[in-house]
Amino acid sequence: MNEDFTKVNCDCILSYIFSDKLKPTGTLKILDQYLENIVSQLIGEGEIKGKLGETTIIHTYGKIGAKKVIIVGMGEKEKCNLETIRLAAGYGIRTAQKINARIIATEVPNSSDIAASLELVAQAITEGSLLANYKFTKLKTKKNSYSNYAIEKLLLIENEPAKIEKINSGIEIGCIYAWAVNMARDLVNSPANQLTPSAFADKAKEVAVQYGLDIDILSGEKIKEEKMELMYSVGQGSEHPPQLITLKYNSGKENANTIALVGKGLTFDSGGISLKPAERMHEMKNDMAGGAAVLGAMQVIAQLKPQVNVLGIIGAVENMPSGKATKPGDVYKGLAGKTVEIINTDAEGRLVLADAVAYACKLGASTVIDIATLTGACLIALGKNYSALIGNDEKLIKQVIQAGKNSGEKFWCLPNDEEFKELLKSDIADLKNTGGRYAGTITGGLFIGEFISPQVSWVHLDIAGTAWTEKDKSYLVKGATGFGVRTLANLVKTFE
Repeated sequence: MNEDFTKVNCDCILSYIFSDKLKPTGTLKILDQYLENIVSQLIGEGEIKGKLGETTIIHTYGKIGAKKVIIVGMGEKEKCNLETIRLAAGYGIRTAQKINARIIATEVPNSSDIAASLELVAQAITEGSLLANYKFTKLKTKKNSYSNYAIEKLLLIENEPAKIEKINSGIEIGCIYAWAVNMARDLVNSPANQLTPSAFADKAKEVAVQYGLDIDILSGEKIKEEKMELMYSVGQGSEHPPQLITLKYNSGKENANTIALVGKGLTFDSGGISLKPAERMHEMKNDMAGGAAVLGAMQVIAQLKPQVNVLGIIGAVENMPSGKATKPGDVYKGLAGKTVEIINTDAEGRLVLADAVAYACKLGASTVIDIATLTGACLIALGKNYSALIGNDEKLIKQVIQAGKNSGEKFWCLPNDEEFKELLKSDIADLKNTGGRYAGTITGGLFIGEFISPQVSWVHLDIAGTAWTEKDKSYLVKGATGFGVRTLANLVKTFE
């Protein structure tokens, strides 16, 4: 928006300051002059310190068009990056929500401060703002208790006309990413009685129609007929038949490589016959976060139109105990031709992904990235801040880690030594579906890798610790995080 920000009529303006540059500059300097040096005074008194996430509310009393100014700390200038921008915007939005702001204006931080383009800065501030403003309320009957989340309008203010085009481009891309993440969040937050495998497939159809993707769905017995016994075995105890969803983006570029994004879509995981404890079982509705990330990424990809072909494959399955359910000790054969002894029916996600990645290879993918809330062991190893990564291609591994850094999503690469595969050997079949207590995240990933064609580059992402958060922090909202959507979309762009 090209307008003098001191004249913008809004509930509040967001402005930013560094902890090691505690002096009003740029927009903040002008605001300070209009507000009779109150910003300088608060800095001098030590109330404004500039620490990342710190916010200070200043009432303007009619001196400018905005009713209030919120000063948001950004930490040290040298450490500032695009993720800092996202976080700072998120903290600012959260503070604005608490004062019931409806219309918010924000300055665009100087791109030279973080050695990034103006477009990327505008994208980051848009992402952080829209992601922070998310709230899953569709099942609430009383909406008024959440009215403080209803920010109606966000204005990015810039006085230099030459910068407007780049800022608008960044806003547009930021909206594409944030809306896709919030769509994925909605899916993961939805209860399993509403988001069944077939409902997941219906949502994928909706996305395909809206954004011009091709879609193919194999349901129930069709999956078994296609020799995907592993996936079928996971869902056979449920009243809801499994769905193998394949979304296709065609770049139209001749001889373009095909990248496959493969997501675990367990709409509910009871553990099957190897039943989980009752405590926190309700959270197992989020076991389809990998599938949601793939669907969100495909929504972004369809709009950004990269010059590479992309498959989005989701195994949507419900794992339930019944007289038809798979039993520990049963043996099934996957699409790749390998037999698997089922030691524990709660190690089911890798069975779904084993057939899904084999299907991706069958469809001609040269690169496969699978993403899943796969192992509790990942939480023990890496906590809630990092996702685990394992694969067979060092170049691809580095690309994923860099795409994650660009998105503010962290990955840690785990070893893939051949010795770990010894833990997966079965006495009666080619493999068993769990390697035991030790190195659980590694063996879970390497199990999936056994179903990848030899010539295909592959990386497995375990997002068990990052797909869900128990508390609000900046743009991360309690519940589903939508982790992986932006990393996968950014990764695909690197193959152009």
